[in-house]
Amino acid sequence: QVQLVESGGGLVQAGGSLRLSCAANGRTFSRYAVGWFRQAPGKEREFVAAISWSGESTYYADSVKGRFTISRDNAKNTVFLQMNSLKPEDTAVYYCAATYGLGRPTSRRPDEYGYWGQGTQVTVSS
Repeated sequence: QVQLVESGGGLVQAGGSLRLSCAANGRTFSRYAVGWFRQAPGKEREFVAAISWSGESTYYADSVKGRFTISRDNAKNTVFLQMNSLKPEDTAVYYCAATYGLGRPTSRRPDEYGYWGQGTQVTVSS
């Protein structure tokens, strides 16, 4: 079992930055790939970024590439999402999710992640 808790959301002006954190319990968290997803009102949940269990591979949605950076500190059981140059269209609830990743490709599909946090609201004003 993996429990995830997101933090770091808030209200920011367009062009600003936020850093989201996803803290996990469990001694085997380092074997889990982690993804960030977001859901805006009236829209489906969409992939934002993912990082492999080792941290060696990262993946991004085209809409955030070059602005967002995903990273992890396995010693602290935490994954981060640094969000720069934020736009109003980035406004959403952001969720982190985990799936066992050792020996498996890192997925962009939310249905392949079995563990989810409660979400943190990010609001970008214009």
